[in-house]
Amino acid sequence: MRRNERSAWKGLLAGAAGGLVGTIAMTQFQKGWQKTSEKRRFGDLRREESSSGPQDSTQSETATMKAAGKLARTAGRELTREERRQVSPWVHYGFGAAMGALYGMAMEAPPRGVRSQRIPFFGSLFGSALFLGADEMAVPALGLSKAAESPSSHFYGWASHAVYGLTTEFVRRQIRTRI
Repeated sequence: MRRNERSAWKGLLAGAAGGLVGTIAMTQFQKGWQKTSEKRRFGDLRREESSSGPQDSTQSETATMKAAGKLARTAGRELTREERRQVSPWVHYGFGAAMGALYGMAMEAPPRGVRSQRIPFFGSLFGSALFLGADEMAVPALGLSKAAESPSSHFYGWASHAVYGLTTEFVRRQIRTRI
């Protein structure tokens, strides 16, 4: 058997690894974006804090914290807020790896006539589709967060997922050519 023959299992493994690394890259991109945004708005934020009093950032729950709580409830366990906070990265990285695994399997059997191995930015299409399906539709529909309202929020979400998709595809392809 040749190393690069199509294989759902190899695609799953390469895609999961790509999805995990893609999630790490996406998270770092988001941290950098937020840090840059905070620097740009530092004066505005400082004025808002002084006029409205101190902000308690522990009151808001992220979508992944809410997802962790819902998953635990499905399993018959209620999580405290601190437990949800601790589990939320596992939900985020697990979801990213799972989506990468599905993507990796799908790339093993592209539709007839599509030569996805030669499309240079195919990962950005995957990231964009995930952004639309997860962030724009599923997350709000499941009550995990409100839908983004501003164009900059939509762009931020799309850009984050494009970074995820491109990184996932790059890592998947590198691994897949070696196994």
